[in-house]
Amino acid sequence: MDGPEEMAKVTRHMPQGILESGNEIRVFMPKFGCINERRHQLHEVIRLSGMNLIINDTDHALLIKVASVPSARMQVYFIDNEEYFKRKADTHEADGTFCPDNDERALFFGRGVLETVRKLGWVPDIIHCHGWMTAFVPLYVRHHFADDPHFENAKIITSVYDQKTELLDKNMAKKLEMEGFDKELLKGFNKPTTDDLIKFSMSLSDAVIRGNSKLSKGLETAVKASSVPVMAHAKDGEHVEAHSEFYQMVLEEALV
Repeated sequence: MDGPEEMAKVTRHMPQGILESGNEIRVFMPKFGCINERRHQLHEVIRLSGMNLIINDTDHALLIKVASVPSARMQVYFIDNEEYFKRKADTHEADGTFCPDNDERALFFGRGVLETVRKLGWVPDIIHCHGWMTAFVPLYVRHHFADDPHFENAKIITSVYDQKTELLDKNMAKKLEMEGFDKELLKGFNKPTTDDLIKFSMSLSDAVIRGNSKLSKGLETAVKASSVPVMAHAKDGEHVEAHSEFYQMVLEEALV
């Protein structure tokens, strides 16, 4: 099973299993234009929407939509914006081209998730990031919201999947500098790729999970070199139990 397919499967079924085990969860994803709002009965949450986020020195309206998974008592929050997510695509255009503004879309998504969690007044024990689109979440938690009581005790886990390596905007580091992030922190982003983002996310995480049994050479090397706990790839049918045990281990280590 390839990276995107495995990630879709895990992020659909694992949260439901964790919820049914008696835990409180929140699931967030970008509201890509290819998602049919009518079919999936998405509706905007007015009390959470209305904030503007500055990305690349420009204001962008944050819209929060929500839908329920029919077969589970689980809600999914969608991070939306007219400019970044209205087009009928996910991370690639119809012709297979990698969207040139995917770095900004990832920035908007990561910041949007954390701002929404703050508005919800929710204090997560664990923030679990899946794939490169979530890779800025650890950066914001560690450096932008470091003293925020919603996140100061949260443990960050990054799941690494074998996604195709793509080039990101060469000016990505400059955009991050405009948000106040230290230039030294961003020195590895001269010619950034999606793999670089994943490695960056791992470097700011408390634990790492192998999303696929096989990873690219670069990601495999990064995972093996990681100084934090690493969970092996879970087989089909074992995701919920494996993740539950790993979550508990990460939380228990934090108490030592």
